[in-house]
Amino acid sequence: MRRLAFYSLLLAGWLSIVACQPDQPPAIHQPVFQDVSFQQDYSKKYTATDSTVVLNQVRTDRNGVVQILSSQGLLHPYAGEFLYPGTLVADRSFRPLRDKKIRAIGTYRQQLVYLDDKAVFSNAWAGKLYKKHTLPDAILFTGGKDFSFLVSDGTKLQYLDDRGIGWEGSAPAGLIDMVYDGHRNAFILLSPSGISVFAVAEHTVKNVYTGTGLTCLALTNGANDLVIGTHAGYLTLDAGSGRQRGTWQGKLPCADLTAVKEMNGRLWFGSVRGAFMVRPDGKFNYYASKRWLPSDRVIDLALKADSSILVLTDKGLGEICFKSMTLADKAAYFGKQVRSRHIRHGFNAQLENLDEGNLGTGTLDDSDNDGLWTCMYLAAEVFRHTVTGADDALENCRESMDALERLYTINPMHGFPSRSFERRGYKYDSEPWRRAEDPEWDWKSTTSSDEAIGHMFVYGVMAELMRDEDLKKRAVVLMDSLMQHVLDNNMYLVDWDGKPTTWGKWNPEYVNARPVMVGDRKINSSNIISMLQTAYHFTHKEVYKEKAFELMTRHGYYENLMRPMREITKAPASADDWSKMLSEAWNHSDDEMYFLGYWGLYRYAFNDTLRTNFREAIVDHWQAERPEKDGAWNIMTAVTGTQQFDLDEAVWYLQEYPLDLVSWDVKNSDRGDIVKIDTNFRKQYTAEVLPPDELGISRHNANRFELDGGNGGASEYSAGDIWLLPYWMGRYLGVISAPNMIKR
Repeated sequence: MRRLAFYSLLLAGWLSIVACQPDQPPAIHQPVFQDVSFQQDYSKKYTATDSTVVLNQVRTDRNGVVQILSSQGLLHPYAGEFLYPGTLVADRSFRPLRDKKIRAIGTYRQQLVYLDDKAVFSNAWAGKLYKKHTLPDAILFTGGKDFSFLVSDGTKLQYLDDRGIGWEGSAPAGLIDMVYDGHRNAFILLSPSGISVFAVAEHTVKNVYTGTGLTCLALTNGANDLVIGTHAGYLTLDAGSGRQRGTWQGKLPCADLTAVKEMNGRLWFGSVRGAFMVRPDGKFNYYASKRWLPSDRVIDLALKADSSILVLTDKGLGEICFKSMTLADKAAYFGKQVRSRHIRHGFNAQLENLDEGNLGTGTLDDSDNDGLWTCMYLAAEVFRHTVTGADDALENCRESMDALERLYTINPMHGFPSRSFERRGYKYDSEPWRRAEDPEWDWKSTTSSDEAIGHMFVYGVMAELMRDEDLKKRAVVLMDSLMQHVLDNNMYLVDWDGKPTTWGKWNPEYVNARPVMVGDRKINSSNIISMLQTAYHFTHKEVYKEKAFELMTRHGYYENLMRPMREITKAPASADDWSKMLSEAWNHSDDEMYFLGYWGLYRYAFNDTLRTNFREAIVDHWQAERPEKDGAWNIMTAVTGTQQFDLDEAVWYLQEYPLDLVSWDVKNSDRGDIVKIDTNFRKQYTAEVLPPDELGISRHNANRFELDGGNGGASEYSAGDIWLLPYWMGRYLGVISAPNMIKR
C-alpha cells in the first residue's frame, strides 16, 4: 500500500510538474564558516649525503643558524624548500672550529655553545666564553647560572664557574643527559636507571627517582614538571619533590621515545617511529613518514627562532614549518599545483614514476578515470569562475572541456565517452586501448559508470552556472549525446565490440538481478535517475523524463534508491557469485558516485515531492558517512539546504589535508594511541578517523579509515578533485566565506 500511494504521488507530480529551482535559497538558514587564518604545517627536508655519517645533535641560535653535530664534525642544512629537499653539508662558517674535537653542541642564552676535549666555548659574546675542564673524553654539558656549566665524560662530573673547576665528583652510572633547573639552581641528571640532582649550592648529587629504560627528559610547565621518556612511554614527576604526577602515559603514536622538549608551549616527543606533539585535548599531531622527515628514527629535537620545529633523524633533518594562511590561500596554492604539474591534454592527471618523491622525475600518466577526475576538477573551476569571475578559471574550463569533448569524438561510437586518450607509440598497444582513426592517437575503452556520473555531474554544473554561453551549450550537447547513447542501447554503455561495458549498466534486468541489500542495486538506480533528470532539465526532451518515471514506477528504481543505507550489506549465501563479489564489503567508490549524482538527483528533481524525498535519501547516506569526515561529502550534502552537514568537519578536512600530495608510505596500524574496532562491513577500522595529514594520500573514492598506504613516493596526486572541488563548491553554496583577515 505504501508503494502504491507513493507511485500516485509520483504520477501526480509528473502530470503537474513543479519545476525545481536550483538557485532557490534553502528554507533553513545554514551555518557559514568564516575563513580566518589557521596554522598550516608543512615540512622541509635535508638529507645526509653520506650514508655512513652518524648524526648526534641539532641546535639553533637566535639568528636561525642551524648546526648539527655528526661523526664527521659540524654540518648545516644547504638549500632545501618545501617539496624540494636540501642536503646536510660540512659547516665551514668558522674555520678554526674544524681543528677542534667538538664532542657536543648546545645553546645558552640563545647562542650556540660547544664542548671539546679542553673547554666549553662559543663564538658568541665576542668569543670571550672559554671555560676549561680536565675531562678529555667529555661528551655531555649544559649551562647553568651566570655562565656556569656542568660537564661530564659519562663517569665524572665537573662544575665550571668563575673560579674554573668549582667542583668535581662522580656521575651516576650510565649518564646520558642533563638539564638545568634555574628555579632551584640544580642540574637534573638522567641515566637509564634513574634521575639524580646535582645541587649547586650544596655540591651534592642525590638520586630522586629509580626506574628502568629511561631515555630522555625535559623540564616543562615553568620548571614545575619533569617529563621522563622511556622505551615504553613517559611519566611526569614533580620537579621539586621527584614524586610522580598522574598516570603513566603509554598510549602514544610510538611509545619507544628518544627525545622530549617543550617547544612553543607544547610537549614534543621524538621516537623510533617519528615525532609527535601533545595537543591541548590530549591527542597528538603525529609527524612520521617521508612526508615530514627523512626517516622515522628521531635523534634530537630543537626549536628554531621562527617557531619551526627541527627534527633530527638518523638520515637527515626535518623542519616542521607553520604558516598562517586561510583556506583561500590554500586554494590558490593548490590551484598552482594543478596547473604546473597535473594537466595532460587538458585532463586532471596524476604525476607518476617519481624517484622517491623527486618531482623532476615524474611523468603525466593516463588513468582509467581521466574523465572522472577531470570532471571533478572542472566543476571546481566552474564554481570558482562563478564565485570570483576569474578569467583564468574560464580558460581552465575551456581547456578541460576540450579534453572531455575529444573523449567522445576520438572513438567511432556516438555518445560514448572514452576513458582516456594518448599519442600512439608508447605503451598503448593492449587492452583496453584501441586504435583511433587518426594514426597519431589511441583511445581507452571499457568506460564505467564512474565516468558517466562524473560527466553528467559537471555538465549539469556547467549548463546551470557558466556565464559563457558557448560552454553552456557544449555541456548540454555532451549530456544529451551521452544519455541518448544510453537510451539507444537499452540502458547500457555499449563499447566498440557492440557489448555493454562491465560497469556501464543501468538496465533493469541487470540492476534488479542484484538482491535488495546489495549496494549496486541502489547506486545504479540513484545514478541513472540523477542522470536522466539532469538531461531533461537542460534539454527538455520528454524521452528522458518518461524513461526516468518508467524506471521508478515500473521497475522499482525509486524504491531502490530510497532504500536506507543501514539495509545495505552482504548478499546472502543463496545469491549469485557476481552479487556476492559486489557486496564483500562496502565500496567507497560508490560513495563518490552517489554524491556526485546527488547534485542532479536533488537539484534537478522533477517535482517538489521527489525533491523532498530525495533529500531524505541523501541525508540518510550522509549520516552513514559522517565518521569518515570527508569534506566533499559534507559539502555536497549542503546542496539539500539541510542545516546539519558537519561544516566544522568539512573545514577540518580542508585545513588538515597536507600540502604535500606525494604518496609517501605511511603506517599507523601499530600506533598505541588509536582505538581499533571490530571488523565490519564498512571497513571502519578505528573509532575515530585520523587527520588527513597522517594518512596516505587518497581520492574521495578511497576508505579514509585505511591506516597504512603509499607507494614509496612514486606518485603525486592532483589537488583538483581531492581538495579544490569541496572548497569551491563550499564557496559557491555560501557555506564557506571569502577570506576574512581577522586572525584567530
